[in-house]
Formats: sequence, C-alpha cells, structure tokens
Amino acid sequence: MNFPRVLLGLSLAAALAGCARRPTKLPIYDVVINHVTLVDVATGQLTPNQVVAISRGKIVEVQTADKDSYAAKQYVNGNGRYLIPGLWDMHVHFRGGDSLAAANKKSLALFLAHGVTTVRDCGGDLTRNVMQWRADMDAGRYAGPRIFTSGPKIDGPKAYWPGSLEVETPAQIGKALDSLQRLRVDFVKIYDSKISGAAYLNTIAQAQRRGLKTTGHMPYSVKLGDAVKRGLDATEHLYYVFKACSGKEDSLTAAVRASLNTPKPLGLFAVLPAVYDTYSPVAAARIFKLMAKHKTAAVPTLHIGKTLTELPENDHARDTLLAYIDPKIQATYARRLNSAKQQPLAAQQFSKKLETKFMSLVPQMQAAGVPLLAGSDSGPFNSFIYPGASLQDEVILLVQAGLTPLQALQAATVNGAKFMGVAERTAAIAVGKDADLVLLTANPLENIANIRHIDAVISRGKAYPAAALANLLRAIKNP
Repeated sequence: MNFPRVLLGLSLAAALAGCARRPTKLPIYDVVINHVTLVDVATGQLTPNQVVAISRGKIVEVQTADKDSYAAKQYVNGNGRYLIPGLWDMHVHFRGGDSLAAANKKSLALFLAHGVTTVRDCGGDLTRNVMQWRADMDAGRYAGPRIFTSGPKIDGPKAYWPGSLEVETPAQIGKALDSLQRLRVDFVKIYDSKISGAAYLNTIAQAQRRGLKTTGHMPYSVKLGDAVKRGLDATEHLYYVFKACSGKEDSLTAAVRASLNTPKPLGLFAVLPAVYDTYSPVAAARIFKLMAKHKTAAVPTLHIGKTLTELPENDHARDTLLAYIDPKIQATYARRLNSAKQQPLAAQQFSKKLETKFMSLVPQMQAAGVPLLAGSDSGPFNSFIYPGASLQDEVILLVQAGLTPLQALQAATVNGAKFMGVAERTAAIAVGKDADLVLLTANPLENIANIRHIDAVISRGKAYPAAALANLLRAIKNP
C-alpha cells in the first residue's frame, strides 16, 4: 500500500469537504436595510433589529440582524428607525387635458417624497398619459408611485367633467364598459353630475357581470343600500353614506326623484340640511351592517372636506408646497377658492357642522366592519390638496376622528391592497412581497404624525434616502 498517496488523497478530501462547508461568494442584493424595527400593519407587532434584503423589486430576506456581512448595491441604515409598507392614496386625480399633462406628471415625485408608493386614479381625461407614465415608472425611467386607474369616468349626458363616458341606455352602458375594458382599466368610476338613477344602478350591475370593480359618487335619486346590493365596491366621500344614515331616507329620495323634471331639481347640497336634521343612529347602524356584509368600502376623504370648508378663513398663499405645484395647476385652484369666499356665512357654518358629523361616522364604520380606505382627492381643480402630503394629513385626521394609529395605517396600506386584489404581493414586509416601503425616524403607532418623518422611501426595490428625495423635489420646484 502506498501510504503517502493515501494520505494525500485523504488530505484533499478533507480540504474539499471544508470548502463545501464554507460560505461561497455572498449574494449581492440591490438594497439592504440593517438593524431596523419592522411595523406589522396587520397586527401592530413591532419586531426590532431586523435586516431586510431586496432584489429585483422584491423582498427576498427578512431575519434578525445578527451579522453585518450583507453585500448590497445600496445600504440603508435602519438603526433606531421604523419600517412600514409604502402608503396608498386611494383617491387621486390626473386630469386637465393635454395642456396639463406635463404638470400632472410632475406631481408623481411629490407622492414618492411623502411616502406614497401607490395611488388610485379615480377618473380623468389623461388615461393614455397615465398608462404611459405607469409603464415608464415600472421600467425605471423615472421615479413615482404605482398607479391603478379607472380611466375616464362614467356619467350621464352633458357630464360635468371633460372626457367622461356619457350613458343613459343599457346599450350605451355596455359600449362604455367595452371601451374601458379595451383600455385595460383597473376599476370603473361612476360620477353623479348627470347620470340617472336607473343608469347608475344598471352600470353597477353590468360591470359586476363582467367582473369589474365599481366605485364612485352617487345621485341622490338612488339609495346607497340599493347600490350596495347591486355590487357597488366602494363609495367615495361620505355624502352618500350620510344620506343613508337619515331616518327619512326613503322620503328624501322620493322628493329628489319627484323634482328631477322640474325647473329646479333637488341636488345633493340642497338636500344635505334635511339629511343632517334627520340623522338616525338606527339607520346608520343598518347601512353600516349592510356595507360590511357586502364588503363595500368607504373612502372618507376628510382632509379635502376640512380644507375646502376652511378656505374662506385660511390664506394658502404661503404654503411651502405651492413651490412644487405647477403654475398651470395652481390656476385651477381659483374656481373653488372664489366659490368658497362667496359662500354665505350660514352655509360656511353648516359645512363645518357637516364635516364634524362626517368625522363621527368614521369610527362607527370601523367598528361595524366597513372597509375604510385612505384617500386625499388630490389633483387639479381641488384647491391646495397637495399630492403626497395630503394623504399624510388624511391618515392623521382618521386618527383624530377616532381610529387607532394602527387602524389608520391599515386604511392607508393593506386595506388598499386588499381592495385592488393585490394583497398577496404587496403592503406587507415579508419575503416575496413588493419592495415598496417607508423608513420612518419614529414609531407611527405611538404618534401617527410620525408618518411625516421620513428617512428613506423604497419604491420598486430602489432606495431613495432623504437626500435623493430632496433631489426629486428640487427637480420639479418652480423657478
């Protein structure tokens, strides 16, 4: 036996075995966030000292940060910071026609700078632009939020908003839905400026049969309960929920219907004082129970209500965020501003009472199990409702209305993902989820206003530290 040769073979085998046990080359992640506290928006649990690794737009590793040997193209220091899923603004508008297309596009950076990584565009006349922006951002050509869009709104003949699809007959509704499906929209938005009650309910029913989500305003000639039973997926703002909270809803609805063919048909604002005076806790509980049963969501949009109500007394000329709003969009603010300043004092006082009442509905809906979605209604023509920042204000108002910070965060994250049917891939910090995240310098569950204290935003797997976010804003600032 040749012992030297045997020993050599054994030595080589041992060396190879040792190599097999040693870690090979470390994977190079796109982004690594180290030593961060994770905020679970589903449960409120805080998990400290975690590392989150991201590659190709997805979270690929979440574990205790027991070592520092993570190779990454971008490192983000999470020490002393709190990581939440990116915020969702479930009611925004991109609109104003070709002359405002570039101005709308500039607002995309504002959303991201304020931690809003996903928005739901609730109807406008820039659908093809929106689709192109979405494709460009997904391809990494520039920064901005993910966009879900309804495309043009559905309304009645001689609709208020340009670009609306005007319907009255079942055939017209079918053609409108055909066109929306060709555009590959994510949901259907119905508006109430001219649509008849019959066409409104028919639109919901036809869309339901096609598997399309429906959401929107509602003519006061229709009862919300009837729309919910037809399959309405969400009601925007609280005017329509509030009417259903009236103990006289049937008679008020009948009065509106009877006035439709008169010289002065009754509209929403004419009827609201009567709705306010006939509010019934029993009726409110009944509609909330029905909405919860059918999973019909509500988008309270408290911030825009508060802002518009206070326009006569607040001077927004020195708002710092005006510097980032294109002058062409600023010009659209004049209409609401002038209207508010001409409003009689009694009407102003009623508007404030109404907004206070709307605030009181929010915790009741939450307790009843109604899905709540945070939305700002930012966009051209909605005065001083700034993209991004207004969603933060909305979340803070939800807490002031009576939600817990966790419930308000859910309304601005996972609830939106569930509504759009994508919760399996986003709005949580877990392996396999989209890497759309916000790093905060303080705990939002202790004080919801801490969502304003952003240290970094991760969008589509790319990290934007505070300096990078400042650069995005600098690029769109007015000269």
